[in-house]
Amino acid sequence: MKSLTRLADSTSSSSLAVKFRRRRFEFFKELLNQLQRPIKILDIGGTQYFWEAVGFVDEKGVEITLFNIEPQLTTYSNLKFIQGNAIDLSIFDDNSFDVVFSNSVIEHLSNFENQKKMAIEVQRIGIRYWVQTPSLYFPIEQHFLFPFYHWLPVRIRVWLLQNFDLGWYKKEKDYKTAYELVKSIRLLNLRELKSLFPQAKIYKERIFGIVKSYIAYSGW
Repeated sequence: MKSLTRLADSTSSSSLAVKFRRRRFEFFKELLNQLQRPIKILDIGGTQYFWEAVGFVDEKGVEITLFNIEPQLTTYSNLKFIQGNAIDLSIFDDNSFDVVFSNSVIEHLSNFENQKKMAIEVQRIGIRYWVQTPSLYFPIEQHFLFPFYHWLPVRIRVWLLQNFDLGWYKKEKDYKTAYELVKSIRLLNLRELKSLFPQAKIYKERIFGIVKSYIAYSGW
């Protein structure tokens, strides 16, 4: 699995994951360039590293608020940080942001009810939104980086995590912890994504003809 980890390493400029992220961001920039500045963006789950990696820091006329459950360092004039949970955006008023942006976050919310809460809030506070998430039907699970892992019964996924390092997760001997880690990822299928964002257009990101991830976007 080490070769898959290298391909999916978002910190390596030569990795497949970074190449896809850059291509994905070019699509986002095409949409963003249709708007007049100043532009206010809320990045749910955002990090400074992401915006550095795509070359979009200190961008004139663009203010980016990083909203993350974990503290984030900000050292650029157009970035600021607010700590919080993706399922509770109640600190923000309706239509507070020109764009709500989220890259690979909604699948980390454990269950469909939490995913629905996030989707409702995204559509409430954003005039426009752009939400990316991996596809349930892509054969390699993109967090544990194990072929067909997400299609296996939960008990087998837990056993594998108890006995092997998988993707970005180290072997976890404790059953309860391993179970919670496995259950923390819930990938969406296309029907579910459309039900969460009924007004959205869906962009399908493919690799070798197979849909790797979806982007739900609206307002453009």
